[in-house]
Amino acid sequence: MGKVKIDVNACLYPMPMTLVGATVENRPNFLAVAWVARGNFQPPMIGAALGKIHHTNAGVHEHKAFSVNIPGGDLMAKTDYCGIVTGKSTDKSKLFDVFYGELQHAPMIRQCPLSLECRLVQAVDLPSNTLFIGEIVSAFAEEGILTNGQPDIKKINPFTLTMPDNFYWSVGEKVGQAWNLGKSLKSKG
Repeated sequence: MGKVKIDVNACLYPMPMTLVGATVENRPNFLAVAWVARGNFQPPMIGAALGKIHHTNAGVHEHKAFSVNIPGGDLMAKTDYCGIVTGKSTDKSKLFDVFYGELQHAPMIRQCPLSLECRLVQAVDLPSNTLFIGEIVSAFAEEGILTNGQPDIKKINPFTLTMPDNFYWSVGEKVGQAWNLGKSLKSKG
């Protein structure tokens, strides 16, 4: 099968749906964000790209802190809502039971199976977005989503976003062991 040239805005998959939290104008605010990725192992860092128009950005810049909350499928409608309405005119924190860890301006969501508390390391100014890079200072998980002390993707039941069609998808089955399957291709010399 041949290759065809496509739009350069094709997105990488999967894009996990998250709720990024920050304190803006003295209240917790949450934004639905799918452009999130781990960027460094030690110290652990994560990046979240937020459109410059979003209300949440002001809080991240002001307080140098944010959270990344991983919602389960049961929070899909509330997550979607947080991407539709602006925190400028809507108090989205009323949707959730908010809690804090070490950082007083990184609100987290108790209903999310996994929450990461981040101290801002760098804000990269891009043409339409700001890429916030944060060091993960604390991670909180519901006990029920852990297997051998680690978050279990099947128990979290996260959902992903595809673009440009704008659909949410569930996570499928385990298909192979990373950093293991390729060993069969190593030369035996």
